[in-house]
Amino acid sequence: MTHCHKTLQDLRNTLLLLHKTLIESEKVSYETVIGPIPSANHFLKLLTADRWFIWLQPLSHLIVSLDEALDDKELLTPVIAKSLIRRSQLLLVASEGRLDFSGNYYEALQRDPEVIFAHAEAIRLFRSLSTLAPNPSFPVNSCNDQLN
Repeated sequence: MTHCHKTLQDLRNTLLLLHKTLIESEKVSYETVIGPIPSANHFLKLLTADRWFIWLQPLSHLIVSLDEALDDKELLTPVIAKSLIRRSQLLLVASEGRLDFSGNYYEALQRDPEVIFAHAEAIRLFRSLSTLAPNPSFPVNSCNDQLN
């Protein structure tokens, strides 16, 4: 396993935990406001099509992109790794009052301590990546040796 592969695998696992935590948090909120979700099949339909959950799709798509990059070891380059890391950092910016991912993410962070803990794990990972990178605003730690 290359350093880039390991870095992206760690990122994927961290984002997957955050994604799961956000889904669980949104499910609790939905059921509090709307009522119980009758079945797992119904919940899956809500996740993919209901306005309540649709804001989670950018994170879902990012995780799919990570999976695709990790599956295609021949095409996984440091440039692709850097791009996926950067996309992850940019996505996980919470902004109050917005109607997109960042606004909903802000609300989830305000509402649920479990989301805060999962977010903190992502931030810890980003910080660990940036400590070894020559440009801290663009972390790629262990991919750096392949970039030169």
